[in-house]
Amino acid sequence: MALSSTKPVSIISNTDEAKKFEKINTEIHDNSKEASLYVANEIAALIKERQKEGKNVVLGLATGSTPTDVYDNLVKFHKEDGLSFKNVITFNLDEYYPMNAESIHSYVRFMNEHLFDHIDIKESNVNIPDGSLDKEDVRDFCEAYEKKITEAGGIDIQVLGIGRTGHIGFNEPGSSLKSQTRMVRLDRVTRLDAASDFFGLENVPNKAITMGVGTIMDAKRIILMAWGEGKAGIIKKSVEGPIKESIPATFLQNHSNCDYIVDQAAASSLTRVQTPWLVSDCDWNENLIKRATIWLSEKLDKAILKLTNEDYNEHGMGSLVAEIGSAEHINLIVFNQLQRTITGWPGGKPNADDSSRPERNTPQRKTSLIFSPHPDDDVISMGGTLLRLVDQGHDVHVAYQTSGNIAVFDDEVIRFMDFAKDIQVDTDGLNKQISEVREFLKSKAPGQIDSPEIQRIKGLIRKGEALAACRYCGVEEANAHFQNLPFYETGTVKKKPHSDADVQLTYDLLNKIQPHQIFAAGDLSDPHGTHRVCLQVIFEAMEKLVQDGAKWIDDCYFWLYRGAWQEWDIADMEMTVPIGPKDMERKRNGIFKHQSQKDAAMFPGNDSREFWQRAEQRNQDTARRYNALGMAEYEAMEGFVRYHFK
Repeated sequence: MALSSTKPVSIISNTDEAKKFEKINTEIHDNSKEASLYVANEIAALIKERQKEGKNVVLGLATGSTPTDVYDNLVKFHKEDGLSFKNVITFNLDEYYPMNAESIHSYVRFMNEHLFDHIDIKESNVNIPDGSLDKEDVRDFCEAYEKKITEAGGIDIQVLGIGRTGHIGFNEPGSSLKSQTRMVRLDRVTRLDAASDFFGLENVPNKAITMGVGTIMDAKRIILMAWGEGKAGIIKKSVEGPIKESIPATFLQNHSNCDYIVDQAAASSLTRVQTPWLVSDCDWNENLIKRATIWLSEKLDKAILKLTNEDYNEHGMGSLVAEIGSAEHINLIVFNQLQRTITGWPGGKPNADDSSRPERNTPQRKTSLIFSPHPDDDVISMGGTLLRLVDQGHDVHVAYQTSGNIAVFDDEVIRFMDFAKDIQVDTDGLNKQISEVREFLKSKAPGQIDSPEIQRIKGLIRKGEALAACRYCGVEEANAHFQNLPFYETGTVKKKPHSDADVQLTYDLLNKIQPHQIFAAGDLSDPHGTHRVCLQVIFEAMEKLVQDGAKWIDDCYFWLYRGAWQEWDIADMEMTVPIGPKDMERKRNGIFKHQSQKDAAMFPGNDSREFWQRAEQRNQDTARRYNALGMAEYEAMEGFVRYHFK
């Protein structure tokens, strides 16, 4: 079984004409898995070639989430195909300062866990900046690092990621083209992006040791990788924008052998992807027509029904007018498409013609299952729709896929245990437990894994909040399902790969409830990937149900909402649910029930606002954009994309 959206998928052109706005070669892959394998194959091929020649390979390596699949593939090549790394010399880009090599945050530990401990590379051939040095020794170390790279023959392939500021390595905005290995002060945005790994911004080091831009530019070959929508904006600036020190990655435009390897999400803002009609002739399909018309309407600040033939012709869409016949015809097609996405009946409107509505009118009372990756994603992302489903009499279930325990501050544990002590009659056992918890938390290092007992307490805190939100929204407590998927329960930001156990738990729940509607988080840009894994688990469970002949799936609609990090493009939305001022207030109150996430979140991502603020603005922006396109004016709107199982 395969998953596909109802909308046609545009083919991304790789012709020179399509790339005319791009100042550096950019290869777009379907997903990060395929892209990572592509990069790993290139590295492996060079290693084998040099082995035949009796020569070494010098690799410049990066850390972070971007290259992990590349390293996984290299380890696989070693274990399954016998690829040897004995002729490989490595130089890592950077390291936080100060940083002990044994810290869970150190890049030494990262590289050992992801690569070096699993291959036959010589320990003497591994080079990583030393974050444990005394400050007065750092300069000499950096000079020696540069010399060692030169003596090794220079870097053959330099692997890079890219930060939201456009930094490469830890070369922040303002870094010189000639800069070499040195200590730097980290930009606030860079530290914010790292805050989730360090369990809070206050724990992220202010400094780092990094290779310089000049050191990177001296590499014979550079491969910069980027995955996900969160990188789309900086990829566009780096690939299509002018070279400037404020975006260090733009310096790579002057390298003679540098490729950007990106997935479709990271490439989504490139001109050839976002507005392909501006670079070459298009094979116009329904989705592309809708996307282009909405783009033109917003660019000209004109309602869709006011667009003219001249508007289309002057903005690269003359071929569309010639193909369809007139602007008026195009406008009506797209206007009607948008109008049909709007419904105040997300479970279907009883006794109404549903031929042009997003949802069916039968059965009149549906069983709706909302999957929530964390215990608050349901109300944050689709709280208005959830309330509407309950108000309209549907049987609403919420499946909380993970405990969310790592997102609870330590102070919350003490607060709840003190409360428990005050109401407990027999306090001997509880006092002992409180004493142990206090002692652990008192000596706990930043990022240290909580004890199993503290993890359990934090999970219970979030469970209680989720139940409070369910009660407020009218969801029966018996319909709140706490899955606690095993992949999540590591106590750290880094999770285990999902397993058959995760899929089976989801399979069993789906088969028990047999919903007419499924709502799941389609947001793949959350800071530590939980949403992505949770969605994959649902997909695999559904696939297994199809293979096992579950007939109820034939009458089940599958809707994807977005989490706190991104929103669907209007051109992709296939159901939009208006939210009035009163329901917006109710949604906000539902979010407020998650008190441990109120005022300050453990993992804020790149947005310092509270989740309710993000949700309100996003929903209001969607309503504003619909109104500007010529639709009715609403207070706010929640958008969904429908997926089909084939």
